[in-house]
Amino acid sequence: MAAMRVDRRAALALGGGVLAAGALTAGGIAVRSPYAPPPQLPTGSWDPGPATGTYDLGGHRVEIGRPGGPPSGRFRVLRGGTPVWWARAGVIGAARGTLLWTDRLGHFSDRRRLDRVWADARCETAGVVGGDTLRLTGRFGVRPGEGPDWQLTLLSRGDVLEVDLEVPDADLVLLRSDLAVDEAVHGLGAQATDIDLRGQDVVLAAREQGIGRGKQPLTVLAEKTQGAGGSPTTTYAPMPALVTRGLRGLDWSQDRVAEVDLRDRLEVSVWDARITARWRTAATPRELVRTPHDPIPGWTGTGAILGLQGGSAEVRRKLDALDGAAIAGVWLQDWVGRRSTGFGSRLWWTWQLDRHLYPDWDQLVADLTGRGIRVLSYINPFVVDPGEKPGGVDRDLYHEALRRGFLVGHPAGGPYVLDQDGFSAAMVDLTNPAAYAWFGEVIAAMPQTGGWMADFGESLPFDAVLHEGDPRELHNRWPLLWEQLNAEVRGPDEFVFHRSAWRGSRAAHWAGDQLTSWDAHDGMASALLAMLAGGVSGLPQMHSDAGGYTSLDQPVVQTHRDAELLLRWSEWCVWSPVLRTHESNRPEENAQVWDPQASPAFAQQTRVFRELADYRATVVADDLPAIRHCWVEVPGTAAAERDDQYFFGPSFLVAPVLRPGVTGREVSLPPGRWVLVWTGEEYAGDRVTRVRSLIGQPPVFHRVEDAGAAAISRRIRAL
Repeated sequence: MAAMRVDRRAALALGGGVLAAGALTAGGIAVRSPYAPPPQLPTGSWDPGPATGTYDLGGHRVEIGRPGGPPSGRFRVLRGGTPVWWARAGVIGAARGTLLWTDRLGHFSDRRRLDRVWADARCETAGVVGGDTLRLTGRFGVRPGEGPDWQLTLLSRGDVLEVDLEVPDADLVLLRSDLAVDEAVHGLGAQATDIDLRGQDVVLAAREQGIGRGKQPLTVLAEKTQGAGGSPTTTYAPMPALVTRGLRGLDWSQDRVAEVDLRDRLEVSVWDARITARWRTAATPRELVRTPHDPIPGWTGTGAILGLQGGSAEVRRKLDALDGAAIAGVWLQDWVGRRSTGFGSRLWWTWQLDRHLYPDWDQLVADLTGRGIRVLSYINPFVVDPGEKPGGVDRDLYHEALRRGFLVGHPAGGPYVLDQDGFSAAMVDLTNPAAYAWFGEVIAAMPQTGGWMADFGESLPFDAVLHEGDPRELHNRWPLLWEQLNAEVRGPDEFVFHRSAWRGSRAAHWAGDQLTSWDAHDGMASALLAMLAGGVSGLPQMHSDAGGYTSLDQPVVQTHRDAELLLRWSEWCVWSPVLRTHESNRPEENAQVWDPQASPAFAQQTRVFRELADYRATVVADDLPAIRHCWVEVPGTAAAERDDQYFFGPSFLVAPVLRPGVTGREVSLPPGRWVLVWTGEEYAGDRVTRVRSLIGQPPVFHRVEDAGAAAISRRIRAL
């Protein structure tokens, strides 16, 4: 029997376990998180031996001092006199060992087992090659023959220092750098935690982000009953890239799982015998965080994309309730049909139109197209046995894939069957060229006019059997393979958005599955944090499910959204690349944008979104993140220290309302004169100002001298 697991969307069918775990928690019995950071690796030492000296490599200077010399000079790389990489003690390290994975309910957690650790490095040879390359070789250990050989190559290319460390006999290698006292560290993907990651130990593995992620008692209950609590740094979309307030960036090319330890210094450990990395420097944060990406179709900026479901009649009814709204598309995730589970409403992953739910699909699409509304659908890289689906299917993709050997295999034989809470699914093997092409044809055959959500991508088990390649190498790369397949099928005017990501990603992403709550652990505020972190580490075009996704009805942890949360979430999504709603996993228990309490205000928000269409088009075409931490736009100011406000492009400063029941909030305005969009009032900058905020009007400012932003604001006030 193949191993089974479930994903976040199935993880909280907790039942009576909630009350039992609640009693444990109330009694003071803690549940240890499987994501607890391991002990720090020893710092070690750096003995330069014959490498002592100064080396000029193109635009970089490498200073390697004597062991008895000043600590700051033992290893230092500078560009134009500015330190790029330095270490007072050990610069490199290596180890032998194993990374053991536990895969519970789609939530991967790891345990590091090290048999040998080599922290003391001695250099034995040094040589400059071609004027821009320094090659160092040596051995680990303080005594001759104690540890393995290593080779470290430094190559200067303009403002980039390329680093290549190879230790053939190691399972893990690491690079280490000191950090300045006040040098904040940002990035590493869509990290929904503090923007400054110093003090954290971050494991870069694509995985379910968890439920609660520190919000209590939910996290401890989810962990105790289902192993699904997650941690502040578990994410669908990790990225092997970071930037610092010292205007330096580090990224690396290995796909295997890495650990970035920021508890005392900057230490990157990769579970590989080699790490190839790049230190980058820039004069401004804007230069440091630029990332090329694929374009977002212009039509997405002209109105909301509504997440709707329930069949043709329900779609029409809900649209009628939003008369006067600017609607660019409807996202019909249940085009394949719906099934009920303990977690809520789920989908039939058969990837064929459900004619029972949408009997007049062609007419519905024609009607919507006539109104200028695109139709988007949904897909993920799984297939299911359709045997129990009411009405059956015309084509059984699961057994077709099984018969042709197109499914990811289990080490015990057969397909790797993954339990999704009430139904099982298997993944298409994207390393099999025939399976890859076959599933591309399945995606291309989906009925839609505007694009689709390309869900999942982070679920490849570390012990999977693949047509080609090592799953330990491919686990993190799987989201990129999934993205590439969708990109090959996507038409030029279709909008395809993803949840999981890895280095090299060029697609649009959304910030994952948040709780329908306000909190910064796993609710609305966490979505903003994830988008800010993703933006500076290679994911510049992110948006959020307006209103969140995960709703819970169990005792103790009940989580439902009301109209206030829905509208507050939507109002700042107006100032983002995409305004897209989601009904949640329990639509009947949550406020919806077409409800009478919400529809007038939401319709007004969509019209504001439409007024930003031309401006938005320029923002999303830029290589800078669309949603920018204030540090990117106004470094060195008090505003740059705030994680609860952002710039949408270069012109608009947005301060979302992130607490319930309030009618205003404080905004840290950068130096200069600023105009409140909703009233035209001017405010002095370089201070913290309290601003009134009605529903639909989060504090949004532009500079007095920004004529283009002023014109947009006048149109908004005239709506």
